[in-house]
Amino acid sequence: MRLTSIALQVRRTKYLKKVDVFTDGSCLGNPGPGGWGAILRYNGYEKEIFGSQPVTTNNRMELIAVIEALKLLKEPCKITIYSDSKYLCDAILKGWAKKWQSNGWRRSDKSPALNSDLWGELLALIDKHNVEIVWVKGHAGHPENERCDKLAVSAAAKASQRSL
Repeated sequence: MRLTSIALQVRRTKYLKKVDVFTDGSCLGNPGPGGWGAILRYNGYEKEIFGSQPVTTNNRMELIAVIEALKLLKEPCKITIYSDSKYLCDAILKGWAKKWQSNGWRRSDKSPALNSDLWGELLALIDKHNVEIVWVKGHAGHPENERCDKLAVSAAAKASQRSL
């Protein structure tokens, strides 16, 4: 018996590892020193990652947090990404990023799409996985979002001190 592609997709999805990814980005000034933080959770285990750049924007830090988290995954997974960034969530959920890509990184008004280097990398990573995006309200007591914010702010502060 031959399985249809939909049946194969369902079968593959059923056995994928389930990973929750929480992310946040921060920038001291915009542009300015920035930081990002992420928590990956799988099967009761958590891994925290963070990083910084000396001159960047908050949106770039939001994107880099997700990119760096997804780069750690060694095989296709079922991922739920939690972010307080409307820029990130809307661009993926509403299809804007894919449309920018198909238009040669141009927005509908023909202006250049910002952060196309990161969007290209992120879209390629997302295509390897089964991804769900969940927007969470920032600074509203969501424990993982608050922790990611602390990681991102701390990384941005360290980047700020290094640039002095």
